[in-house]
Amino acid sequence: MLSNLLTAFAPMVWGTTYYVTTEFLPADRPLLAGLLRALPAGLLLVAITRRLPRGDWWWRSAVLGALNIGAFFPLLFLAAYRLPGGVAATVTSIQPLLVAGLSTALLGQRLSLRVALAGVAGMAGVALLVLRAEARLDLLGVLAALGGAGVMACGVVLSKRWVAPAPPLVTTGWQLIAGGLMLLPVTLVVEGLPATLTWTNVGGYAYLTIIGAAVAYSLWFRGVAVLPVTTVSFLGQLSPVVAVVTGWALLDQRLTGWQLLGAAVVITVILLMQSRPATRPALVDTKRV
Repeated sequence: MLSNLLTAFAPMVWGTTYYVTTEFLPADRPLLAGLLRALPAGLLLVAITRRLPRGDWWWRSAVLGALNIGAFFPLLFLAAYRLPGGVAATVTSIQPLLVAGLSTALLGQRLSLRVALAGVAGMAGVALLVLRAEARLDLLGVLAALGGAGVMACGVVLSKRWVAPAPPLVTTGWQLIAGGLMLLPVTLVVEGLPATLTWTNVGGYAYLTIIGAAVAYSLWFRGVAVLPVTTVSFLGQLSPVVAVVTGWALLDQRLTGWQLLGAAVVITVILLMQSRPATRPALVDTKRV
């Protein structure tokens, strides 16, 4: 249970990202936020742990960093720009179902009816929590949201399949650097660097770097290593719950009865999936380098 709680800390922190971005960061620079969230955090973790990848883990770290960060962030931000937040969150909440399907193919785990129903219920709960009646659909935005959920699901499952040669704190640093280096040229070309930063901006970036990336991702990947991968993926649905609660508590946003019902559904699904019975042993790569 302690591992579940520690892992849950990550999506709860990520749920505060919208508030921090809107209240503390420069406007219209989401890629810069992603870059400064990833690269400095990765460099910090590598400096603390003083370990570099060896052998296959040079390219494996690059692949995982690309999936979990380098490709995920731009797709997430593209979806956020092209879609209302509620639509983007609802589409990306399909991730537990994608993780369950990939686990069947790559980890040899059976996709149970319980997981499938929980995935559908979780999506319905997120929709009630964040979707608005006036929400519009945009094909490119929907594809970006689906792509973001897909690459993150692949990253989670591959993180489980490839047994890490080092503690999560170490391998998280490798992935954050790899993902940050992918974001660097995209950010410079698309957004560039701001002319000035206020101390409020610096504080916001520091929060995203230290708490939102270095701490949160380390706990997330620790959870991926020790918990069933579908259990971890359902914990990710805490993020929209925390985002809505943060808006209510700090931005004076109103909560409707439908939103409260959606939050109750999501939390119920998450709690039920934390007691998920063990499945067949995962077929993982046991090669260590």
